[in-house]
Amino acid sequence: MGKGYMGKVLFVDLGTGELTEERIPDEVYQKYIGGIGLAAYLLYDRIPAGADPLGPENIIGFLPGLLTGTGSFFTGRWMVAGKSPLTHSWGDANCGGSFSPAIKRCGYDGIFITGQSKKPVYLYIDHHRKELRDASEYWGKDAVETEELLIAASGSSKTRVACIGEAGEKRSLISGISTDKGRMAGRSGMGAVMGAKNLKAIVLNGKRRIQVHDKAEMKHLSKIANKFVRFQVPMPNLMPGVAGILMRILPNAMAQDGMLYKMMLRKWGTVSMNQLSPEMGDSPIKNWMGSSKDWGFTKSYSTHPGQFLSREKVKYHCYSCPLGCGGICSMKNGKYSETHKPEYETVLALGGLCLNKDADSIFYLNELLNRAGMDTISAGAAAAFAIECYENGILTKADTDGLELNWGNSKAIITLIEKMVRREGVGDLLADGVKIASEKIGKGSEQYAMHAGGQELPMHDTRNDPGFALHYTVEPTPGRHTLGAGLYYEMFQLWKVVKNLPKVMPLYMKGEKYKTDRDKAVIGAANSKFMSVVNSAGGCKFGMFIGAKRVRLFDWLNAATGWNKTPEEYLKIGENIQTLKQAFNVKQGLEPREVRLSDRVMGKPVQTQGANKGRIIDLEPVRSAYWVEFGWDAETGKPATDRVTELTARSAGNAL
Repeated sequence: MGKGYMGKVLFVDLGTGELTEERIPDEVYQKYIGGIGLAAYLLYDRIPAGADPLGPENIIGFLPGLLTGTGSFFTGRWMVAGKSPLTHSWGDANCGGSFSPAIKRCGYDGIFITGQSKKPVYLYIDHHRKELRDASEYWGKDAVETEELLIAASGSSKTRVACIGEAGEKRSLISGISTDKGRMAGRSGMGAVMGAKNLKAIVLNGKRRIQVHDKAEMKHLSKIANKFVRFQVPMPNLMPGVAGILMRILPNAMAQDGMLYKMMLRKWGTVSMNQLSPEMGDSPIKNWMGSSKDWGFTKSYSTHPGQFLSREKVKYHCYSCPLGCGGICSMKNGKYSETHKPEYETVLALGGLCLNKDADSIFYLNELLNRAGMDTISAGAAAAFAIECYENGILTKADTDGLELNWGNSKAIITLIEKMVRREGVGDLLADGVKIASEKIGKGSEQYAMHAGGQELPMHDTRNDPGFALHYTVEPTPGRHTLGAGLYYEMFQLWKVVKNLPKVMPLYMKGEKYKTDRDKAVIGAANSKFMSVVNSAGGCKFGMFIGAKRVRLFDWLNAATGWNKTPEEYLKIGENIQTLKQAFNVKQGLEPREVRLSDRVMGKPVQTQGANKGRIIDLEPVRSAYWVEFGWDAETGKPATDRVTELTARSAGNAL
């Protein structure tokens, strides 16, 4: 066992019932760290070209980060990875909660599921045994009920569960995986992979310890981070919305220091952005054709941060997080009594994107979708797509099972999404996302399907920050908002610890964001490389926003492992991980250059009002330059064959 990592993974073949431990050589951790890096290393050549994502040959991996359980802060996230049934590309999803350390306490740096079971099963591991168990009695139950029952059956409150709900069982391509009664690994359709394998859950209750090289230094670095986390100033409830208005009307942009966002997160959580983002043009409104004029301060007031804070019963902290941006909220009406506080993405996808002002409906749908195990971003995008199709006569009342799908009709939106969960009527049409739905409908409906490579777009408007457009199209998992943007680079402040990266001026003209200079590609590549390291360490993006000199991820990695790598060397590791994920896509027959965004998302036609009035995105020059930053072909985005061969050369793992 190495320092910070456990030194082995578990492979579970559901077809044969065989469970095999495999040692991972130390040099693999040196080269790929852990987490998403280890997943890329192991899955590149083990998932065959042309594999059916819902077939037995696909492999789904559950991985903590190398830093999980080492005493570092903001490092309790886990990753699920495999071939995405939604995009047919590299697929992964990221989740917090308390499941990540449970994997390592069972002695593993990853659990990989292959094959396909003939009947519902779940994987159970504790300090005495590891085995597949019959899950027939849990099949059909929602994710929260399943988790509660499995913890009770284990006899220990320390047991941790990751499971699917009804959406995953029904193989919805926008389904995810739930833990902690509503923390979701929601993207890439990985819940459908579990459903196709007849795997209801993974249940863990191990007791192994995680060793580190320098415990004193780990503690010292955490104290430094905590000093910045604890710094807080009073913030009135209307502050975010007013700040958004100012950011919209001022001609200059101010480089964002992540300390401000940290303070907002600590008070309100991600819902702090509910009014700020629409006002400044960061939130796509009305299926990306609207603007801040359609979702102004008075219309968005029902979702302002104070409304959500008033319902919060208790703060929720993910494992190893001193910030606590989550919360458990009471429900005013309906079937459920409480729910995890809806995240910004959920609120805007089910709210502004559909012009739905009813906060109670958003709380209800948040809990419904968490229990069903369906991605709230994709569900909201599918609803907005269906509404626009209905408004334009492409879908009729006969097609919608009698629903009047008009903008802002909260009752119809609720019924529509309930139908999506059950795959009933028009809901079955939408349960696999907007790309497939538009292909089935035809009639020009594809112009209303907002996606990248098959994955619905998040609630961050490219016309406000072109960095999102870049990352939506260049990441091996397309349509992801968690990996890079111009705003992210400002908050990461990587130039303060990594040599030769572009510095950001404290104040600049807004037009600077739309210039297609080389620095935009360098910044985009730096974001991708850094987030590959973060996701290999098990890090939280929100913690990293505090700034690289304040939350010292690279130093934590060195203290945990005994390595002595420079920040530049860690970014090179991130480059290698990104290259291997891109090579996975090429192996699966995908063409990186074919991932495109709709004209509407790129500002064509230009908006005539609102925060993003007149803005057009010129993506191609920056995208090609981004590929060059990784050493990939500037025209195709494909890594060189010899580079892939170098990265995939391996010392064989040893079966135990």
